[in-house]
Amino acid sequence: MKKPPKLALLTKHTLTLEAAQRIADAAEKFARKKDWNVVVTIVDDGGHLIYLARMDGTQIGSIEVAQAKARTALAFKRPTKIWSDALTSGRTPILGLPGVTPVEGGLPLTVQGEFVGAIGVSGVTSEQDGQIAQAGAAVLG
Repeated sequence: MKKPPKLALLTKHTLTLEAAQRIADAAEKFARKKDWNVVVTIVDDGGHLIYLARMDGTQIGSIEVAQAKARTALAFKRPTKIWSDALTSGRTPILGLPGVTPVEGGLPLTVQGEFVGAIGVSGVTSEQDGQIAQAGAAVLG
């Protein structure tokens, strides 16, 4: 009897809770230096929440917005600023795309070119949220 051929499986990088905490800590540190209160979320490569931190005094509406930004960045493999800029330039049809949150502050997280998750930040201006997200994402290099 012939053995079936071996399946070719991928080996991939996966965010750990520790990695998510370090990314969020770097984002929070940047926000604290600026005296900005925000929510920082980290999602895995399936868009599932790994880590959420709401700094004291941050509005509760930012909890869902931060998660939506992270999921948009992951789903479309690009910063949410891309969608914000498109909308500002009049490309309103993007509002019909499922899962798009066209507000700066979401960034995909990559390791060696592989998408491992995303960070989403909400609480101050969109531009400031984007700066905070970048500070967190920089942990991965």
